[in-house]
Amino acid sequence: MDNQKQKKPKSHFPFRLNILFFSVFFLFSILILRLGFVQIVYGENFKRDLERKEAITVTNPVPRGKMYDRHLRLMVDNTPKSAITFTNEGFNSRQMLETAERLANLIVKNTDKVTDRDKRDYWILKNPERANAKITKPERNLYTSKKLSDNDLYRLKLERITNEELAEITDKELEVLAIYKNFNSGYKFTSQIVKNEGVTDEEVAAVSENLQLLPGVDTTTDWERSYPFDLTLRSVLGKVTNSEEGLPADQLEYFLARGYSRNDRVGKSQLELQYEEVLRGHKSKVKNVTDKVGNIIETLPVTEGKKGKDLVLTIDMDLQKAVDKLVEEELWALKKLPGTALTDRAYVVLMDPNTGEILTMSGKKIVKDPQTGKEQMEDDALGTFTTTYNVGSTVKGATILTGYKTGAISPGTVLDDKGIKIKDTPIKKSYAYLGRLNDIQALKKSSNVYMFHTAIRIGKGKYEYEKPLTITNRHAFEDIRNHFAAFGLGTRTGIDLPNEQFGYKGASRLPGHLLDLSIGQYDTYSAMQLAQYISTIANGGFRMKPHVVREIRSTASTSDELGPVAQSINPTVLNTIDVKKEWLNRVKLGFKKVMQEPGGTAYNSFSDVNYAPAGKTGTAEAFYDGPSRKKFKEPPPVINLSLVSYAPSNQPEIAMAVLVPWAYQGDNENKASLKIGRRVLDTYFQLKNR
Repeated sequence: MDNQKQKKPKSHFPFRLNILFFSVFFLFSILILRLGFVQIVYGENFKRDLERKEAITVTNPVPRGKMYDRHLRLMVDNTPKSAITFTNEGFNSRQMLETAERLANLIVKNTDKVTDRDKRDYWILKNPERANAKITKPERNLYTSKKLSDNDLYRLKLERITNEELAEITDKELEVLAIYKNFNSGYKFTSQIVKNEGVTDEEVAAVSENLQLLPGVDTTTDWERSYPFDLTLRSVLGKVTNSEEGLPADQLEYFLARGYSRNDRVGKSQLELQYEEVLRGHKSKVKNVTDKVGNIIETLPVTEGKKGKDLVLTIDMDLQKAVDKLVEEELWALKKLPGTALTDRAYVVLMDPNTGEILTMSGKKIVKDPQTGKEQMEDDALGTFTTTYNVGSTVKGATILTGYKTGAISPGTVLDDKGIKIKDTPIKKSYAYLGRLNDIQALKKSSNVYMFHTAIRIGKGKYEYEKPLTITNRHAFEDIRNHFAAFGLGTRTGIDLPNEQFGYKGASRLPGHLLDLSIGQYDTYSAMQLAQYISTIANGGFRMKPHVVREIRSTASTSDELGPVAQSINPTVLNTIDVKKEWLNRVKLGFKKVMQEPGGTAYNSFSDVNYAPAGKTGTAEAFYDGPSRKKFKEPPPVINLSLVSYAPSNQPEIAMAVLVPWAYQGDNENKASLKIGRRVLDTYFQLKNR
């Protein structure tokens, strides 16, 4: 037993090792087979991916179309100017910063728009180690545990940069920063303006000579709008965004959907905005072919650029300038008269009643210079269709025609001009007792009472002295307003400019306000509406759509020429007033007597002219609602003056509307609208004869 040898346990190590070796061999075999399969089956596909190229189309801006007056005199031009641009061809931040540093040595860059945040970002970019040292160890641990993000750490760095550290940035570095900011604000493969104001010939030469050291930088010719007639009609011509503004934020999606780039300049107001699609032109396009890492390896032209089409306007610039000048003179003279402390503006519209073409739209406004406090004149041609006022008796022609059409009165109806007294209200009367009048005499002498009785009849009311006035026609206000709208009063005229206002409609339904409506002292109207209204009467009952663009011209072969007509803006009849010819002729006769017969309200101002005008005066008792309104607890009463006219009365070729809001206070009558209107019509016929 003691001598019996004990058995040694059998080792399993060689067996396990064999299994391990076999498993490794098996896995490697599968891997080799898989690699071979991928190389044989998909090898060509992967090779094509490695050699893949990407084509990116880039657009370059072109000059906008020009604007001319009706006699083809240049009103809006493009003035070329040198510019330095940058196109991000896939550069990283460090590369762009190095390029900005080189460029800053060649040009002078304005730094006014560099913000505090820009400086802090730049400081971190230039001092990465010092910036990292501002993060504490506990904060780094929180970052490691993902309780703080990269943005959190960056925000902490920004906040901990001291003013002393920011002061380390030199003036030259500020220029670098301003340039770098421009570089960074652009989009990949999109040209970005770095400098286009005050670029000197020396700067252009220096940059051009060093383009090989300035990747992405180039010199080019930019443009800006110029106005040969200076400030004339500028508010109507409109504005264009600059290269820094780019697309307006509130219309971003609209423009992007139409192929614009974010930094494109576009029309942002009035004609520039209204005709943006015409004026913008077609950009030149090139295709940049890049390799897999974004490097440009080839540039191919796609389409050549074509500048925008030109606009020929209906405006006569000789007439426009002359009317602007005389309106200014009359407005300054008016301010010297008593009762004109609140007077600050006047409007004139001249329109071809047969076509709707606007020959002149003049608006002038006196404002205070915010720096000097001195009064100065400002263009407010926009006010001819964007502001509305009570206009007074000029609307009485529409009231008479409404009376005819509703059956309230008939041609020749005679009414007594004795004042109307409604119970518990002040007497409503004309400026004097005018006796018994028919419809034509009521227009000639401007009887308020005749219109009051017409309105009462339209409302199917019964008037008795010192008793309540009841209107049984519940639609009386709407009936009058709808008929007025057929002339263009209280509705948009359709002018080819944005932001037209149709005016305020009073909400009250009191009978007394219906009477006020009939004499133009309740709802409000614009000078453009008055011009459309008088044109409708002048041309025989056709409401013409007013327009300021006459033609659209295609691009010419040279920049100094006008191209062929691409589109003519034809006269557009919006509606007819649908009245009998004899009715309209009676109103026209009344208007003729206003200006050509003794006793007419405008006769004394036009008795000696040879162009046979017809028209209607207006005086409205209103309340001031201008820029000085906040100075008063209650709006002070004022008088608005207006005048509508056409000439010659037998064959009208010009229609005019004059509107002077807040012309005077109290009894200080100054006839401002008549003075302006006389000079305007004189000027028109003098220029025509010349």
